[in-house]
Amino acid sequence: MAGARYLVEADGGSRGNPGPAGYGAVVRDADTGQVLAEAAEYIGHATNNVAEYRGLIAGLRAARDLDPDARVAVRMDSKLVVEQMSGRWQVKHPGMRPLAAEARGILPAGNVTYDWIPRERNKDADRLANEAMDAGQRGGQWEPPASAPAAGAASSGADPVPAAPAPRAGWAAPADLGTPTTLVLLRHGETPLTPLKRFSGSTGSDPGLSEKGRWQAERAADALAARGTVQAVVASPMLRTRQTAEATARRLGLEVRIDEGLRELDFGDWEGLSFAEVMERHPADLTTWLGSARAKPTGSTESLTTLAQRVAQARDRITARYAGRTVLLVSHVSPIKTLVRLALGAPPDAVHRMELSAAALSAVQYYGDGNASLRLLNDTSHLR
Repeated sequence: MAGARYLVEADGGSRGNPGPAGYGAVVRDADTGQVLAEAAEYIGHATNNVAEYRGLIAGLRAARDLDPDARVAVRMDSKLVVEQMSGRWQVKHPGMRPLAAEARGILPAGNVTYDWIPRERNKDADRLANEAMDAGQRGGQWEPPASAPAAGAASSGADPVPAAPAPRAGWAAPADLGTPTTLVLLRHGETPLTPLKRFSGSTGSDPGLSEKGRWQAERAADALAARGTVQAVVASPMLRTRQTAEATARRLGLEVRIDEGLRELDFGDWEGLSFAEVMERHPADLTTWLGSARAKPTGSTESLTTLAQRVAQARDRITARYAGRTVLLVSHVSPIKTLVRLALGAPPDAVHRMELSAAALSAVQYYGDGNASLRLLNDTSHLR
């Protein structure tokens, strides 16, 4: 039996972009235009795009609550959301990807279509979004009028029956951007080169863990298993990172997924040398490298700038694949420092001002509004 046919009109806004934000959504009968459900919410401090996606999600959920087999035509005045959800534009911003993925999962893909409409034809959703923002700035939340259908309440000509109120986050609640994606960053354990402070990149001898390094990997596994939050494990392809990752994966019953983007920098002719030896043999190149993110180690194919590009691409792949989950990333000094630098919005030379010990844990959370939050850096308490 074919499902009902609905129109979903959705909108969101932010007074400041980012600023106080809210969304509105309306579900209509596709044949009569009758309003079947309305939804609106003040979501705190967020961007326009986040508010628009949140409006879309609320509208699709309201339609699904009316009929899980419904065929829905979404109409929005956000060109960005319509083109991204239609698959014609990529969702490039890592903070938007979890929201887009959530919207896609509400109803079967073949049951939903998207159309852009001008703002003047989206007045009801726009009005609801502004009512939600007004309520939030008064210190409250939007409440549907007594005579209006609430989200999830169908209408058949009789007086509408309000649905049970949705859970409330509290007065003037902070933005509900969904569950953040958490990347737990673990540097590999010691190798024979680590205590000697020798450059060990992605083109050298690829040493495995030393006895101490294996002990460190097990202690990190103990700490992560005790927390019980890791849901996936991703590692650099290097032997030392795979061995470190496997210790935790075994403990948690997970597989290790390899991502080439997490490998260490190519140190070229510096591979296996100490800092003092590089200073003696390649003084000009070392000085230039320390002063410019675009400079490459002698004989290398990579600079810190190109490293940052591939690390950012790996980050985007992983946060999209594991949206809203906690993922252990086992990598190296340069990629982990780069992820931290990018999360902080720090300049490229900041990587030279961070300490990152063997088997140290760091963590970054990525939110739906595109922001990142550094939660932990260079924690070695599990090794004591």
